[in-house]
Amino acid sequence: MKNGRIIKVSGPLVMAEGMENANIQDICQVGDLGLVGEIIEMRKDVASIQVYEETSGIGPGEPVVTTGEALSVELGPGIVSQMFDGIQRPLNTFMEKTNSDYLVRGVHVDALDHTKQWEFKATMKVGDKVVPGDIVGTVTETKVIEHRIMVPYGVTGTITAIASGTYTLTDTVYTVETEKGAKDFTMVQKWPVRRGRPVQKKLNPHTPLTTGQRVIDTFFPITKGGSAAVPGPFGAGKTVVQHQIAKYADVDLVVYVGCGERGNEMTDVLNEFPELVDPNTGESLMERTILIANTSNMPVAAREASIYTGITIAEYFRDMGYNVAIMADSTSRWAEALREMSGRLEEMPGDEGYPAYLGSRIAEYYERAGRVITLGSEGREGSISAIGAVSPPGGDTSEPVTQNTLRVVKIFWALDATLAQRRHFPSVDWLTSYSLYNTEIGEYMDAHTHSDWSEKVQHAMNLLMKESELEEIVRLVGLDSLSESDRLTMAVAESLREDYLQQNAFDDVDTYTSQEKQYVMLDLILSLEAEAKAAMSLGAYFQEIFEGTAEIRDRIARSKYISEENIEDIKAIKTDLAEAMRTILAEGGMTKNA
Repeated sequence: MKNGRIIKVSGPLVMAEGMENANIQDICQVGDLGLVGEIIEMRKDVASIQVYEETSGIGPGEPVVTTGEALSVELGPGIVSQMFDGIQRPLNTFMEKTNSDYLVRGVHVDALDHTKQWEFKATMKVGDKVVPGDIVGTVTETKVIEHRIMVPYGVTGTITAIASGTYTLTDTVYTVETEKGAKDFTMVQKWPVRRGRPVQKKLNPHTPLTTGQRVIDTFFPITKGGSAAVPGPFGAGKTVVQHQIAKYADVDLVVYVGCGERGNEMTDVLNEFPELVDPNTGESLMERTILIANTSNMPVAAREASIYTGITIAEYFRDMGYNVAIMADSTSRWAEALREMSGRLEEMPGDEGYPAYLGSRIAEYYERAGRVITLGSEGREGSISAIGAVSPPGGDTSEPVTQNTLRVVKIFWALDATLAQRRHFPSVDWLTSYSLYNTEIGEYMDAHTHSDWSEKVQHAMNLLMKESELEEIVRLVGLDSLSESDRLTMAVAESLREDYLQQNAFDDVDTYTSQEKQYVMLDLILSLEAEAKAAMSLGAYFQEIFEGTAEIRDRIARSKYISEENIEDIKAIKTDLAEAMRTILAEGGMTKNA
């Protein structure tokens, strides 16, 4: 350890001299209280230190001690179902140790419980040769997550000792004879958060990540290993969209990073998730969730670290062969922390005061997502899907954080304030949003679910775009000026918007829709158009079709509230629709009266 001396304090930035033996990214203990800080710049022997705790009361002359280690996370059993702050301090343990509801400064706690006993089951035996990433044993961490103990990066050799049994995190579990001699290993690894964990190979993502949200799964799907941005103004529903995906996405594990957002939003997560049942496993959602809370009233510098802490934990579970989703809410607050530190360092500002390296930092984060073949002789496949909320000031998506994010991600779920004001949720604007995975997922769905899925999705999107064009004419000259077929298009598009795209997150049935139910609902609405067109070609008028199918259209509108078990009831509406059309044609309606 090397000692320095504080010469300047500027909010979360502390400058210390006498640090010529320190390195950039070293962790330091700052001041008499020993606050946690990280060196982010060196000029001769003066180090600029980003402090992750409140710096009030610290002054020049106090000591700075560098540990010589980079900011790292502790990875091992006991990490799932936990709630950490931005630098991986477990908040429950922190509260017990300090007996306070606030972050008391200078308190050091272990990230994981080093005294708890875990049941280790060896999957390898003495004499087996191992390479980095090989699984030597497992620990049942929660009811749904099996923690796989992996050989650390850079270790190759032969196992000379291993045994199943009960161990703490600090006990030696196995020994490997390497070229440099025998090495003992515990169940814990440490990894620097700013360095991505290595993989064998990156793969193209093509498997859909089902979220249960119809507007996303149908029109703007995300893949396992994909990356998406959710920009939107205040009140447009960014957090609820992320909560819904965290709850219902068909992934093995969710890492939720609350970065600079309001504390009550994290409270909602803490209150809701333990009570909610995961539809895939039947267990509590917390059994597969890791929370990282760095709310708006917590130290601003720790926001910058929280994103990296989250993605490193996600990479660790990806390396076990799991599909992981990481939610960052919101990357705008993380970018604001970068801007604040950059300003205090007196760096040359870029657009809107953000640092010139904003784009590369955002790209660095999203590039750590993806579908990969992990290290290890097994060649396991794992994925990280990154979904980041962006909070552009005033909803202006031309600002730097949104634009730099859109350059990197493949999916843009644009939340629209106008839709939110009309109480249309999720308020994803179907005219400006996009997914660059549409083709791959369309082919996948055609092959694995229904052969006409992508065709129906494209037709539905065409109807919504046609409606947008027709609305201009309606505003100018009124609905009556439209042709019969255009009025039908408007009616079907309205049904798509209100009965299909609009979804109630707080309704027990409508909150989640399976792929099969999505197909049946979409098919039902498009059948309304097909049947009506056929009837109109045989002489029926739009008005008599509209009036004659009022009861059926009402049932279509309510189909979203029919549970998954009763999906046959939705299919029955299609049969009744065809019968109603035959009745309209048989009666002749307006034609007969004429």
